[in-house]
Amino acid sequence: MPASLYIVSTPIGNLEDITLRALRVLKEVPTIAAEDTRRTATLLRHFGIQTPTTSFHEHNEREKLPLLLAKLAGGHDVALVSDAGTPAVSDPGYRLIGAAIREGHRVIAIPGASAVLAALVSSGFPTDSFVFLGFPPIRSTSRHEWFGALAHEPRTAVFFEAPHRILATLKEAAIKLGNRPIAVCRELTKLHEEVRRGPAAELLGHTTKERGEFTVVVSPYEEPARQQPPDDSVFLSVFCEMTKNEELSRRQAIAATARRFGVPVKQVYEAVERAKKVTP
Repeated sequence: MPASLYIVSTPIGNLEDITLRALRVLKEVPTIAAEDTRRTATLLRHFGIQTPTTSFHEHNEREKLPLLLAKLAGGHDVALVSDAGTPAVSDPGYRLIGAAIREGHRVIAIPGASAVLAALVSSGFPTDSFVFLGFPPIRSTSRHEWFGALAHEPRTAVFFEAPHRILATLKEAAIKLGNRPIAVCRELTKLHEEVRRGPAAELLGHTTKERGEFTVVVSPYEEPARQQPPDDSVFLSVFCEMTKNEELSRRQAIAATARRFGVPVKQVYEAVERAKKVTP
């Protein structure tokens, strides 16, 4: 019988979220391929598991992949784990999985904790159809394009974000998504778990801690119903709300207001200028 590559899901925070099946497999396999052997060692110690581990991450993938395939070819099962959650989801591992399949080895998923699904069901947004987008691009031009596409995504969207970029991402979302509800999930299943829901501009008004692991859920885009544009005072009110506490610049606030009401940016600019002249 060919050897098996087990894709083992591990807890995303709370260690109680590992399955009995995952614990059994981690005890029985000869080798565990871990994204970070130090983090995996903490998990194994907690459950009294002494299986040897070997590192397998994006920086040594080319070197380690042939060695792991050789173990499988020799009839030795291997368990693949990531730092947390399900391996190969925005984590290294999919190349090993693909290679194992091509060489005729069995690939067996051991399901378990998932930050994507935990955030999705906690958001309160539709779950019948959703898309996972990984991490937003880092480069400015790519980020603008990425958020532009997200602004018209008809499905619930889930993505990860690094703690040092979460505030910049919320500002970008406020501009591109307008009043569309989102959910920002931090430290899911951990002691300081936090889920905030509302428009991105509103969430910016709260102090968001720039540490921990973030999963963001965006509600589906809905084509706005055609309606009579509001009068100038309404545009001015929303514009002032968005510039309050200098969270958004003048240009950003005008663009976000236009997106909220589905009107051209020029129309909002002219309305704000007119309203400012007559507002005491």
